[in-house]
Amino acid sequence: MKREEILKTLKSQMKMGNHIIGVSTGTGITAKYAKQGGADFILMLNSGKFRQMGRSSLGGFLPFCNSNDMVMDFASREIIPLVKDIPIIFGLNATDPTKNMVSYINEIKDRGFSGINNYPTVGLIDGLFREALKEDGYHYLLEVEAIRIAHERNLFTIAFVFDEVQAAQMIEAGADIICVHLGLTEGGLLGARKVLSLESAKVKADKIFNTCNELKPDLIKLVYGGPVKTPIDIQYMYSNNENLMGYIGGSAFERIPSEKSITNITKAFKVSGKLDEDDLMVKMLDGVTKHYDYVEFVKEYIAQNYMNDISFLDLARVAHVSRSYLSSLFKKEVGCCFQTYIVNFRIDKAIEILIRGSIPLSEVATLVGYQDYAQFSKMFKKYKGYSPKQYRSNINTKT
Repeated sequence: MKREEILKTLKSQMKMGNHIIGVSTGTGITAKYAKQGGADFILMLNSGKFRQMGRSSLGGFLPFCNSNDMVMDFASREIIPLVKDIPIIFGLNATDPTKNMVSYINEIKDRGFSGINNYPTVGLIDGLFREALKEDGYHYLLEVEAIRIAHERNLFTIAFVFDEVQAAQMIEAGADIICVHLGLTEGGLLGARKVLSLESAKVKADKIFNTCNELKPDLIKLVYGGPVKTPIDIQYMYSNNENLMGYIGGSAFERIPSEKSITNITKAFKVSGKLDEDDLMVKMLDGVTKHYDYVEFVKEYIAQNYMNDISFLDLARVAHVSRSYLSSLFKKEVGCCFQTYIVNFRIDKAIEILIRGSIPLSEVATLVGYQDYAQFSKMFKKYKGYSPKQYRSNINTKT
């Protein structure tokens, strides 16, 4: 698809009130069904292929293979012949010293790709390693130059940027989309910490988008990565950033759905499923007080996250009240402090598990939020009067 046609289609989508969605993949099946689901373009990034191997996206930054050769191989064979009438964007490693960028970008166009994106990008590398790369000539400006070359050849260009300076450089080079890269997709964030991380991402995107508006107000502005990995997350970003026009995702469309669905369906044949966190996350992102009072919020949060580390301070920050006020309110309404409540909750859950089956005691401890079995046993005995082992023996004796 030609650049002008892509821009016309995207701007038409935005006029109708739709958001722009790009899907990064390394496999034909994802590309095929992403298009069916309404994706506006498909990115061919080397990390997508590593995800399909069951490896981390970080494989795309290690010397396992030549990134450009890998993308050219799988995208030319698996994607372009399969997925028609949708822009296919080549993830170009612009710092590759084995390629002449002018001739290679010409080849990318000749092979049927609609455009390029600067990935893998040195923008994700920091510290001494980044300084050493820059000293040797492998720096972000090579990525800016690749976008410039592609733009001159009328290819569609999507630029990953990490700060306001890079945004200005990419705009000057002719980038059609500025996508704020929020960092590596954060898979371990839960609950309150996730909300706080989303707020930080919003602030970063705001600063970069303000620069874009000063230089080119009608530019398409997207985000990628970081804590944004579910529809709820991106809805939070849309609600709190009027400049944001859409989202590009990789792990969010491939790894995370696969991990969840395969893991959950397997567990469903073994044990009963756990509660869904989405309802609580919606309430947290929308504002705690719109749905229920502070104490009910804390109790529901514990009910869904008792198996994870829980920070009372984080809960207070999400509820927008002081820690001392929430603590006083909780103790007044519940009759005990937060710490006592959560310990009792976890011990009661442990008893439910002990009654249901013969799971190893160390595993029971982990399931209710204790990584240290000795601590779990100590708290169990303190609150119930006997150890988990003694409790299990009593159950076996009775049966």
